[in-house]
Amino acid sequence: MVELIVTAINVFILFFLIGYLVSDMLSGMLTKRQERIADDINTARMSKEEALALKNDYEHRLADFESERADILENTRRKAAQMEERILLDGQQEADRVIARAKREAELKKTKLMEDVRHDMIMAASITACKLAAETLDDKKQAVYIQEMLDEFQKDFDNIRIKTLLSGEYDSENAIIKLNAGAGGTEACDWCGMLYRMYSRWADKKGFTLEVLDYLDGDEAGIKSVTFQVNGTNAYGYLKSEKGVHRLVRISPFNAAGKRQTSFVSCDVMPDIKKDLDVEINDDEIRIDTYRSSGAGGQHINKTSSAIRITHYPTGIVVQCQNERSQHMNKDKAMQMLKAKLYLLKQQEAEAKLSGIRGEVTDIGWGNQIRSYVMQPYTMVKDHRTSEETGNVDAVLDGDIDPFINAYLKWIALSNKPAEQ
Repeated sequence: MVELIVTAINVFILFFLIGYLVSDMLSGMLTKRQERIADDINTARMSKEEALALKNDYEHRLADFESERADILENTRRKAAQMEERILLDGQQEADRVIARAKREAELKKTKLMEDVRHDMIMAASITACKLAAETLDDKKQAVYIQEMLDEFQKDFDNIRIKTLLSGEYDSENAIIKLNAGAGGTEACDWCGMLYRMYSRWADKKGFTLEVLDYLDGDEAGIKSVTFQVNGTNAYGYLKSEKGVHRLVRISPFNAAGKRQTSFVSCDVMPDIKKDLDVEINDDEIRIDTYRSSGAGGQHINKTSSAIRITHYPTGIVVQCQNERSQHMNKDKAMQMLKAKLYLLKQQEAEAKLSGIRGEVTDIGWGNQIRSYVMQPYTMVKDHRTSEETGNVDAVLDGDIDPFINAYLKWIALSNKPAEQ
């Protein structure tokens, strides 16, 4: 019995020890498992936060992409609209140029045909008149009449001959003229205005039209500079003779002492070349400035900075245009003028001609004038190249410059000199 009790006690003690050991082991295992579960929960929570952060970042990137996409589409639409507008404008301008060229060619053919018919009619009329004069007039009256007929025939013949001298590559084109007041201050500005009026009157008598491209008033009177285009058949062929410095001598109306004053104005002439010239102009070679237009031109003038000035660094050429209503059109016209100048410059081989093409006469003063207009103490207009002269200064300033133009063309033809470009 005692042994049974001892055995039971031993078994109880054994189970107690086993239970204690197992309980302690299970407790450690449970603690570790709880720690692992807690770690897993923390990891899951962090993963969830990272997932949310990634989601938010993705949503932000998607929103930025949509915004950029909308901006790209808007810019593309705007550029496409601008390109379409430019293409339409270029197409219209090209069509206008083709139509204008066709009109000039038709006008040239018409003029030539009319001159041929007129020449034949003059010859026939002259022969008939001479026959009638010989039959009806006495010798003295007959001689006077025949001389008058011969003078008229000689005048018409000279005009026809002058037209045959207009065979230069660009003689049939319109002409672009730039007048710059030189030495003489206010007096020179007034002289510049007088020359502008002279060429305006000449163009009007020829039936040509005149279009102002750039205009700058003098400080007190007259014009500091003006660029204008003369439109008409052979306009450049005629007006190329005017390139150079023009000198005026007169009693100054701006001098209270009534002293004699000498003033100078430079005249640059170039053809309005509309064809696509093979001239390359790099962006880093030019500077484009905008400024407000000045002078007469309607309500658009002085309201916006639409006038354009382009400076070509390698050559020093400066061209300006403010006549058109938009900055874009002024820029196109100025670039056309610059290309024409560079093209002409490229055609020249002699260094002596380069300064003349650059659009600015280097020295607007003594020793460089091509023509002198003297109003005091005597009256005379003299061309220093051809020696053509007249005492009727008022008629010349009123646009009667054909004798000087004709003399220049004859001088060029007879001396085999290349005409100024």
